[in-house]
Amino acid sequence: MPLVLTLCGSLRAASSNRTLLRATEFVAPKGVVFEHYESLGELPHFNPDLETGPLPASVAELRARIGRADAILISCPEYARGIPGSFKNALNWLVGGHEFPDKPIALFNASPRASDAQAALRLVLTTMSGRVIDESSIAIPLLSKSRDAEAIAADPDMRPILERGLAALLAAIEPPQSD
Repeated sequence: MPLVLTLCGSLRAASSNRTLLRATEFVAPKGVVFEHYESLGELPHFNPDLETGPLPASVAELRARIGRADAILISCPEYARGIPGSFKNALNWLVGGHEFPDKPIALFNASPRASDAQAALRLVLTTMSGRVIDESSIAIPLLSKSRDAEAIAADPDMRPILERGLAALLAAIEPPQSD
């Protein structure tokens, strides 16, 4: 059963990006397991000197969760036409590890106007050897809509977009190699 790790680029508890990630669970095929990484704000500022000894516990946990995941689902807001600093900090902590390269990644966007951040995020992720799956990267306009995850998943216009994005991500997961 595939494990999808969600990463929300926002620290806001009521983030539309977080709600979009949660809505995906309601449209997922049976057997898909979701884990939500919720400790973005607990990561220390990136410092390469800290990678020479034992990693800070929060960084080690993030890397371990990335390592266990079969795929990564990201929804990230745009701040000042770029990636929020706290999310970029998390990505910086993943560069020195072996867990991230070649993971299939979907980019979900809760605001189609946030195209600059999406382009910057795609550039950073591919530079880090992440495998961004174009067919799984979607945009659903949630700004100024107060809907919960279940209502988004039930929406007749939004549900098919979520289903297509998730299906493309799941199709990109490589089956385990048998010896």
